[in-house]
Amino acid sequence: MSNPTFAQRWFEEVWNQGREEVIDEMRLPNARSVGLFQPDAVHSVDTFKEEHRRFTSSFSRINIRIDDEISQDDKTAVRWTCTATHTGDGFGVPPTGKTVTFPGASFFYLQDGKLREGWNSFDFTRVLLELGVTPPR
Repeated sequence: MSNPTFAQRWFEEVWNQGREEVIDEMRLPNARSVGLFQPDAVHSVDTFKEEHRRFTSSFSRINIRIDDEISQDDKTAVRWTCTATHTGDGFGVPPTGKTVTFPGASFFYLQDGKLREGWNSFDFTRVLLELGVTPPR
């Protein structure tokens, strides 16, 4: 079996297994992430960890499946599908027990095998609507 790609390891360990400590192993200290739960939000390592905690405390049974992956040099583009069950209130929504599924895309820019910059695109409004919540305007 070959070694997993950066993206495969990132989604499996950081998100599916919820292993926050792996974030430091896989990101450069000055790395930034764009577009997590707010499209224009830019996150440092610390604010990324806060968002990671918020999502993993709000949803259980997180499973991000890679649908497509294209890599060239230090860049990787991934199209993925996330399925998770809403069991916590980290987004200010009481747990519904509903399972949500939503697609997304991530673009990883690496340096020395670690994340230098990550760009994410997914419709979190769709998730809120699936939970029966009217998103704020």
